[in-house]
Amino acid sequence: MGLIKAAASAISSTFGDQFLTAIKCDDMGNDILMVKQTDKNGALAKGSRIIVAPGQVAVIYDSGRILDATAEPGTYTFDQSTTPSFFAGQFGAVFKEMWERFKFGGAVAKEQAIFFFNVKEIVGNKFGTPNPVPYRDWGHQLLNARTGGMSPMMVEIKCYGTYTFRINNPATFMMNIAGNAEIYKKDQLVEQMRSEVVAAFQNILNSLSEPEHKIEALSLPNKTDEIKTIMSQENFDGAIQNRGVGLVSFAVESVTLTDESKEQIRKYELAGDQYQQQGTLVDAYANAVQNAAANESGAMNGFVGMGMMNMTSGNVFGAATANVANNVNYAQPNPQAQAPQQPQAAPVAPAPNPDEWVCPDCNTKNSGKFCLSCGRPKEQPAKTVKCPNCAKEWPEGTKFCGECGTKLGE
Repeated sequence: MGLIKAAASAISSTFGDQFLTAIKCDDMGNDILMVKQTDKNGALAKGSRIIVAPGQVAVIYDSGRILDATAEPGTYTFDQSTTPSFFAGQFGAVFKEMWERFKFGGAVAKEQAIFFFNVKEIVGNKFGTPNPVPYRDWGHQLLNARTGGMSPMMVEIKCYGTYTFRINNPATFMMNIAGNAEIYKKDQLVEQMRSEVVAAFQNILNSLSEPEHKIEALSLPNKTDEIKTIMSQENFDGAIQNRGVGLVSFAVESVTLTDESKEQIRKYELAGDQYQQQGTLVDAYANAVQNAAANESGAMNGFVGMGMMNMTSGNVFGAATANVANNVNYAQPNPQAQAPQQPQAAPVAPAPNPDEWVCPDCNTKNSGKFCLSCGRPKEQPAKTVKCPNCAKEWPEGTKFCGECGTKLGE
């Protein structure tokens, strides 16, 4: 049993009567993935005309087995006496495997039909991360106090985008998804696919934030090629491929930061401006030190001038400059004996800062709500409620005092 491609003369109206039945499937558009067609008797008469449109695959089904299939557009006649033809093109190996191995459970004892599959690219499918996803943002690097290297800032993002897919294995799609349904629409599949696409995308995000890629969070919409390459190499879309479906394109349209991450980056950039200003002063001092040290006759005059500038400007680097000046002074020849130095009073320890806290992850001292090294938020003290009778404190939400039994919260 097989398909024989009809001659061009047989398609014309002059020879149209030689065909007993004409079986075709109208354009399935972007919403229909599979359609089952047969005549009213549930059988295919010898000589029936089968019309395959572009973007379609026609599979002849007979009582639980595949007789023949074609992905080549054209008009065919059904002949039970011929062997399978497999006019296949890119689906040749798939069709032969279907014919040799395909077994269909739950089939009607005697039924012949043509299954038309939509193998065009199905577009306009949206996805989004329902909850914020952690991401290591290399656009905002932090100094790691433990390793001394730079580490990415951990932020949380929400992503939205679109993807397209195509049926690339009609046999797998029919066996695992569509079965022998009369019609199978995209809406029956995309809800499940959306969750699988999001799961695959989260794995991609983990790869993109690795040191070998170092993709900034807000640059993800421009990394369409990298995303598709990683998905193919790592088989992140394996669950989708097991349905006989393959992703064709995948695009991230927008990336948004959570409010907490926006505030974290704002503080990072503010601190970066301060570091940049201090770095400019450090360079200026370093140049001055080098110039003063090179001038043997006026070295101390240069350091005295720098010290005066420190006192005038209140610069935090004054103490460091003074130390360097002392070192240079010891290195110079001194013909006169040094005067004995007066004992100095013991330094007074600064008062502790009540807002200062140490990050439990990286041991960095901080004074804000987030750690400047790793971004961890500051732990807030647990709220309590005080008993009006015995002044005993209990966790917030406690209704009765465990010491005297007084009702709390009144």
